[in-house]
Amino acid sequence: MSKPDQEYIQPIGLDVGTSRIVAARVTGSGAGTRGYKYESQLNAFVTLPYSKLTESLLVAEKVFHSVRGDDIVVIGEDAQRFAEVFHVETRRPMANGLLNPQEPHSLPVVRSLIARLIGTANAGGQKVFFSVPAPIDGSDAGIPYHQACISRILIELGYDPTPIGEGLSVVFAELADFNYSGIGISCGSGLCNVCLAVLSVPVISFSVPKAGDYIDSQSALVTGDRSIRLRLRKEQSFHMNGLGVDRDHDALTIHYQEVLVNLAQALSKQISASQRLPRMEQPIPLVLSGGTAKPRGFLDHFNKVLRGHELPFKLSDVRVSSDPLNSTARGALMAALC
Repeated sequence: MSKPDQEYIQPIGLDVGTSRIVAARVTGSGAGTRGYKYESQLNAFVTLPYSKLTESLLVAEKVFHSVRGDDIVVIGEDAQRFAEVFHVETRRPMANGLLNPQEPHSLPVVRSLIARLIGTANAGGQKVFFSVPAPIDGSDAGIPYHQACISRILIELGYDPTPIGEGLSVVFAELADFNYSGIGISCGSGLCNVCLAVLSVPVISFSVPKAGDYIDSQSALVTGDRSIRLRLRKEQSFHMNGLGVDRDHDALTIHYQEVLVNLAQALSKQISASQRLPRMEQPIPLVLSGGTAKPRGFLDHFNKVLRGHELPFKLSDVRVSSDPLNSTARGALMAALC
């Protein structure tokens, strides 16, 4: 491929999330026809004891898997299906936004998922912007290692990787009409990532550890059900419309409320205490994204909680992304296109 051709290889945005990994690409050739295409995989796996017969059956059924020692590792969407069949929990290669140190299969599984989603680079130097979490309570413990591992995977696939904060990705995806100024919040499974940006420059970035996985695990503890069942209900049919519906619904509602209060408290505390807070001449928007922000009633409950916590500036608008599951990947892609 000639050098001029290489310059037109489109970049990729990659949301490396605790629950899902999402790849975003541009469709259309001109500004007026530009659109976005998304592909995703569940960031999870289950293991089965190795046997030649089992492996041959999985190959015949085109089940996404790999063989590691004495284990057959079933990966991605297929892992959830197998977990339901065998009544077990899926295992996560990531926890709290980072590679899970308790899982020996974590790095190979994430490598397999990324390779399946984006393949090898079309040309040397093809750009990939990938999401990374913000520090918790000012500590970046684990983030440099996680970031280096994802970068290495992408380099091995032939890409030129660049990390971008998950909250900043939301700003790029959702706040172009506001000159990329405002607050982007990604409410994911492992963390709630927050970024206050001015003219696309991140001013304050932090993450809050209570998020979607916390809701699932705590709800499972009090109901006796499995986390995967609570997660599926939360994603498919849950509506934050008060208590008294049934035990699972009530457990999800109560723990959602806890997560929202924790997020609002952290938002108020972190921003108010910042020594780098810019002077805001006008109210700024706040946008929420991520799978945890998807249920009906989420925005109403968040607004109620937020009204009880002071911020050092006014908000012009508070909304949930129209495409919360893909917002981070789209924002990473838009940053790569800039």
